[in-house]
Amino acid sequence: MFVAVIDMGTNTFNLSIGNWELDNLKIIFSTKEGVALGKGGINNGVITSEATERAISCLLKFKEICIAHNVIQIRAIGTSAIRGAKNKMSFCSEVMSKTGIVIEVISGEREAELIYKGIAITNNFESRSVVMDIGGGSTEFILVENASPKKFLSFDIGISRIIQQFNFSDPLSARDINDIEIFLSTHCSDDFLEMKADLLVGASGSFETFYELVHQRKFPEGLHTHTIDVDHFIVALHQIIASTQAEREVNEFIIPIRKIMAPIAAVKTRWVLKMLGAKKLLFLPVP
Repeated sequence: MFVAVIDMGTNTFNLSIGNWELDNLKIIFSTKEGVALGKGGINNGVITSEATERAISCLLKFKEICIAHNVIQIRAIGTSAIRGAKNKMSFCSEVMSKTGIVIEVISGEREAELIYKGIAITNNFESRSVVMDIGGGSTEFILVENASPKKFLSFDIGISRIIQQFNFSDPLSARDINDIEIFLSTHCSDDFLEMKADLLVGASGSFETFYELVHQRKFPEGLHTHTIDVDHFIVALHQIIASTQAEREVNEFIIPIRKIMAPIAAVKTRWVLKMLGAKKLLFLPVP
């Protein structure tokens, strides 16, 4: 019997269908769609009517896929854009009315916990590590020590929030980069700013795009870890930060919804590497 989980992110909705076989999770189908749920309203704490329409359209498509795969249960998880919206109750009610899907809105800390549970399936965390999941509305960090999570942190420093907060040049100017870094340091707690770790673990999302840009090939399917040289990676981040919108538009390794956001994600990731003092980098998919 198959179950489905829909991660209703601020930028992208992700659908995973699978079942447990002998205590192992087997994913039989996964897909994603750019919805831009936070577009036009996230910094005002509102999900717009246009975003609601996009969300419902996507969820109806996902529901058809679930029916075709004989899914017996659909669990929809609402994250940053929904939990921070003043109209989240009416949004969830409209989604339920038009799709039959009930949304469970979770806290940032719970989101970080679920991210950890997902990636712990494929990684045993032999060294002190910090997991980073770059979202559109929030970014989650998990400190792992002695193969056990020690801190679950979530901050409203998502890419969509940053883009809607500032008017950036194309390409990013030195002032733009400075503004982003000040925004990050202002909105992160001392718990994170004082954190150190040799290993940064990038979880899905933007890190899949980074992997593809570095290696010039699609992110491999399956629940596998992928290491990458930090020095090589930082060079790639510099190139992304310096790229123009026109250059990103024709780059096959950047999905449409990230063509605008990639430089912001690159600035953020470079800043995090510096803050942590990380010397190693690992990419993991989140099932």
